[in-house]
Amino acid sequence: MFVGHFGVGFAAKKAVPRVSLGTLFLAVQWADLCWPFLLLAGAEHVRIAPGLMKLSALDFYDYPWSHSLAALIVWGILFAAVHWVFRRDIAAACLLGLCVVSHWVLDVLMHRPDMPVLPRGPYVGLGLWNSLPGTLAVEGLIYAGGIAIYVRATRPKDRLGIWALWLLVGLLSAFWMGALFGPPPPNTRVLAMSGLFGWILLPWAIWIDRHRMSRAT
Repeated sequence: MFVGHFGVGFAAKKAVPRVSLGTLFLAVQWADLCWPFLLLAGAEHVRIAPGLMKLSALDFYDYPWSHSLAALIVWGILFAAVHWVFRRDIAAACLLGLCVVSHWVLDVLMHRPDMPVLPRGPYVGLGLWNSLPGTLAVEGLIYAGGIAIYVRATRPKDRLGIWALWLLVGLLSAFWMGALFGPPPPNTRVLAMSGLFGWILLPWAIWIDRHRMSRAT
């Protein structure tokens, strides 16, 4: 799953209006943001296998530290603890921890049975990437629903609060379509380097939030 994770981040803003959208994106994307570094370091591995699934040519056969349920629970606890130390907001900290773990739940919907529960299995996955209508419906609804919740929970302070948001939404949608319908990456190094792009979205999300405010304020 790709844009669905961002949909969860958008939606969570309604529950914790004082938490930056960038922090929420960091939480829901933590697994995918860590993964490129682990891949480049040789700690995790992936194969490019065209035809493996209708909408994904990636064979995620070894990613225990970034994507197993057990690892993400630990990451979620650590993420929540760090937020609590700096912000002293237990409700927001707990929600951020759940956002970290939500990545595994959403990925299970899309992946074939390669999502580890513990670092070395068992492995689960419902395989929605084998169905174009199923992928578009499930991930698209999560993404669109999250954006709708965010838009209803916040309002722009100025024009930047409008355009910066919709430019981000459009860019994420374009990358999603490219991932679904474009050619597979030529090698795993290019794949890992492209994955680092996700870090650029965090300051963008922070910038958006600075030009919007909670409607409850």
